[in-house]
Parts: sequence; C-alpha cells; structure tokens
Amino acid sequence: MARPKKLTRRKKTLPGSTGLAPKEILLPAGAQSQEAAAQVQASGGSVLGSFRDPFGGYDLILAALPIERVEPTPYQRDASDTHVKRLMTAIEKIGSFLDPIIVIPHAEGYWSPNGNHRLQAMRKLGAKSITALLIPRAEIAFKILALNTEKAHNLREKSLEVIRMYRALAAESKGNERSYAFEFEEPAYLTLGICYENKPRFSGGAYQPVLRRVEDFLELPLSKALPERMRRAKLILDLDEAVSEIAAKLKEKGLVSPYLKAFVVARINPTRFSKAAEFDFDEVLGKMTASARRFNADKIRQEDLARTGGAPDSEE
Repeated sequence: MARPKKLTRRKKTLPGSTGLAPKEILLPAGAQSQEAAAQVQASGGSVLGSFRDPFGGYDLILAALPIERVEPTPYQRDASDTHVKRLMTAIEKIGSFLDPIIVIPHAEGYWSPNGNHRLQAMRKLGAKSITALLIPRAEIAFKILALNTEKAHNLREKSLEVIRMYRALAAESKGNERSYAFEFEEPAYLTLGICYENKPRFSGGAYQPVLRRVEDFLELPLSKALPERMRRAKLILDLDEAVSEIAAKLKEKGLVSPYLKAFVVARINPTRFSKAAEFDFDEVLGKMTASARRFNADKIRQEDLARTGGAPDSEE
C-alpha cells in the first residue's frame, strides 16, 4: 500500500546560525583531503587551494585537472548536443571557463556527478585542463539529481539516471530502497526507468500521475527489490500496449491531440478522483488494464480531448 506523503514545514533558521565562519573555512585540511591532493599531483594536475565547506564543514579541494582524466559518472544521462554547443558558444564569447565542475576520485582518474555538459564543451573546444571542485567523498556520486542544476532533466532522463544508480547500488549496497529516498527522489522513477530501458519512446508522462499515487519505496534490500520493480514495469508496459491500441483508434477517427495517451490513461485511472490515502499497485493496475480492454473509442469526441491537460505523450 502506498503511504501518504507527509508535508513538513521547514523550521525557521536564525541568520548566521549555521555552518562555519569565514576564518574557520581556512583551517588546515584533514587527512582525507591531503590524500586526495596527493592524487591530484600524481595525476598531472595542480591543487589550487583547499578549504572546508561553509555549510557541512567537510574538506574540499579546488584543482586544475588534465581533462582526459575526467569522465562523467556512468549512471547519469547522456549529454545534450544542443546544450553542449550552447555552452561552447558562451565560453568562447566570455573567453573564460568560470564554473568549475564537481568531481570525486575514482580509480586512476575522476568522476564528475555534476558538470558533464561543461566537461564535454571544454573537450570540444580543445581544452587541456579543467577546473574542478574535488570532494574526497565517493558517496557524492549518487547525489546526481540534487547536484545537477546546469540543465533541467526531463522525465525520461531522470528515470533512466535513477535506475542506473539503482543497479550500481544494488551490486554493492545492503541498504533498502527507502534508505536511498534522497538519491532516487521518487519511487515512480524506478519503475519508469525500467520502462524506458525496455521502450525508449515510452510515454512516461502519461503514467507518472497514477504511479505517484500507487508507488512507494520498498522495505527490501535493493538486490531483492529490483525483481519487483521489473515486475511492476512489465505491468505498465503491458498496459501501455492496450493504451497504444486505443490511441491508434482515436487517430483513425480523426481525433488529434499531443495528449492522446495521457487522455486515455486519465479516463481509466481509478485513483483520479479518489480521496483515498493509500492504493494497492496491483489492484489499481488490474482495474486499469480491465478498463482499457472495455474502452469504447467510438464514444470519444474532439471536445473531450480539448479538455485534456498534463504532459504530452512523448518525452523526447
């Protein structure tokens, strides 16, 4: 049963009551960052400075790294060619690279959980090096969704990024899904990510509203929860086949809308007008599949579609 989301009010913080004072930020770096600094030097880079984070107090290093030693984490979305070209133009016009990427040490080089578009832009501009904020904490690699502010994710990108992280964590972590709620952000992304892996042009936006109401993080270790996520994704993909057939019939009638699938899913969604706090995933999907099989496309008019809102069917 999906748990209702609790709305918590943020406590008011007194000005100047959190973190470190400016002089405290300049305190000597700890052993972990000293080791990371030595790795920078050994890899052909230069340490430009070290300091403590003003909010969390942990050590940080500002470094210039050989650009060929930096790679994006393998979990995140692919770079957008359009956004990379836009950044290349901006860097050339300004004549400077002013926004260091974030990196963590990895094997003989570095992974960047935040800054892939900037990294690719500098590579295409022929740069020899790149400035980076080095965090000597490997777990930061899984905070991609919270860190990434350079280009907003669409649903497909976010879902694929989350399921890639999930698979990597499942191979090395004993924690359960709920313990990674911050990294994964929403349980619906897990199921949708598997759907996108199996069907790249999947219309996830049509199903996200219902999944947000019926999904919850599972109280299972990731390795054991993954088969359940795959089972749920299959139910969604099977439903999508029926929904696609209905949308095709509506098109044959001459009905035109970028929201055809979203319209059909909304019509068969039993949670749409319900005030219930919890829903059972299998029960809801079973009802939706049965409704899809009974759906009468002949009764739908163009004015019905005109009232449809929400995300377009395509996430591309």
